[in-house]
Amino acid sequence: MFDSFWSLVTYDIGIDLGTTNSWVYVKGKGIVLNEPSVVAINTRNKQVLAVGRDAKKMLGRTPSSVSAIRPLRDGVISDFDITHAMIRYFIRKVHGMSSRFIKIPRPRVVVGVPSSVTEVERQAVVDAAKYAGAREVYVVEEPMAAAIGCKLPVQDACGSMIIDIGGGTSDIAIISLGSIVVDKTIRVAGDEMDENVTDYVRQKYNLLIGMRTAEEVKIKIGSAYPLKEEKSVTIQGRDLMTGLPKSVEVNSVEIREAIMSSIKIISDAAHDAIEAAPPELVSDLYANGIVLTGGGSLLEGFDKFFSEYLHIPVRIPESPMTSVVDGTAVMLDDLELLRKAQDSWADVI
Repeated sequence: MFDSFWSLVTYDIGIDLGTTNSWVYVKGKGIVLNEPSVVAINTRNKQVLAVGRDAKKMLGRTPSSVSAIRPLRDGVISDFDITHAMIRYFIRKVHGMSSRFIKIPRPRVVVGVPSSVTEVERQAVVDAAKYAGAREVYVVEEPMAAAIGCKLPVQDACGSMIIDIGGGTSDIAIISLGSIVVDKTIRVAGDEMDENVTDYVRQKYNLLIGMRTAEEVKIKIGSAYPLKEEKSVTIQGRDLMTGLPKSVEVNSVEIREAIMSSIKIISDAAHDAIEAAPPELVSDLYANGIVLTGGGSLLEGFDKFFSEYLHIPVRIPESPMTSVVDGTAVMLDDLELLRKAQDSWADVI
């Protein structure tokens, strides 16, 4: 009856707390929020000035008294207070609470985290959500949530493999009978590719560009496999020799060369996961294929590269960026599945 009362005044929430972007699902409403995981604060008094898109616009453009911060690094909390402010912002926004004087309802919250994070890091997520107003917090592994969101048969006695490439981490998991049998998380993903691009442009063209520009170049012309028609784009930055503005044209062949080291690291990690799996599950993977999700899966030709490298069919779901938050939605409708999907040591708060 107590839960029934809360269901009348609050909405249960699923959060994919990503290094680059965060997605929020509200039970009964669907996905209602997709915002950059960025918080802008006044460094003098620690006041939060903006969260999400408004804060991201400030990256690289703030005066000395303002700092635009990504509170998550490599998929885990690096700044507890800022993460708390961000989660609180999400909860208040989805409940339509604009005034800080209104007491927010206390929802049940499910948060996806990389499977490799430590107990301390996971507890930090729980504490941040609890202090932000949640009455219950469930922490689930992102690859499991993504697999459930992709409607893989995770409860069956067969092997399912998922590769979730986000901004800070790439989560690789082989799942059977409701548990992760083989788990490998590496802190090489989209952000690392952006750094690859900035390094390449600096070394080849003596041009300094920001991470936002590098990300835009990667999205526009980046690829993991040769394209039928290669692309090019003009980028602007600061000439390291003269210190003045400068423009250069780069093409997709160059960007593919720049990010290939990161692509191969992720591919090698997937290979190692398959090598560590029991033979019976490996045979399932050959039959059922691998699912590639996360924002990184949108890199053109990534599925084809993986398929040729691993000699296993690879597919991308219809909505790869929302796989984790879609999984939290399924679990909020099935609390038994949610409790099974939780890490064995994670307590409900």
